[in-house]
Amino acid sequence: MAVIVIANAKGGVGKSTLASNLAGYLARQGGQRVMLGDTDRQRSCAEWLQRRPESAPRIEGWEGEGKLLRTPKGVATVVLDTPAGLHGKALRAAAELATHVIVPLQPSLFDAQASLPFVRELQQLLAERKQPARLALVLNRVREGTLASQQVDLFLQGAGLQALTALRDTQNYIQLAARGLSLWDVAPSRVDRDLPQWQPLLNWLHP
Repeated sequence: MAVIVIANAKGGVGKSTLASNLAGYLARQGGQRVMLGDTDRQRSCAEWLQRRPESAPRIEGWEGEGKLLRTPKGVATVVLDTPAGLHGKALRAAAELATHVIVPLQPSLFDAQASLPFVRELQQLLAERKQPARLALVLNRVREGTLASQQVDLFLQGAGLQALTALRDTQNYIQLAARGLSLWDVAPSRVDRDLPQWQPLLNWLHP
């Protein structure tokens, strides 16, 4: 079973948007159960699931206080949205459970600098595991035509890191989230600029 953890100790980086759209993609593949867990106090992903129409591919919620970090049985994939400020025992528990960890970053040099200690801690925790887990960084809410993402790329390179892909800042995510939908629940022509940006991440999940 794949457990995909979306994490960054910094808030406001788009973890819930990334988690819900990734769950939507996985559910659209069909044939296997997909769960979306939400340990964030804001409960954005849980509310997104409540808005999700019955006609859309089913995504199960991963609920239960104190049980969110216990692997469910009979599920092919779990996507876990985590809270800002994740650290200590909670971070270690998530790192031990994960098969994949995705860290979204805002396209801001200050945000990337603030996130680097978290990434280093996460790298250390994953290195201590007996079973390997994969780690990826994703630039989120990138405004096209600005130098901000280039500055972040240079900073990451200096730290020996690299973003897997960059997702643009668009109202598509906001409008779809309000209806409990993902990019993969609407006609491709409506999101034709966004889907290619996800492909490197999807290829990374399914090498």
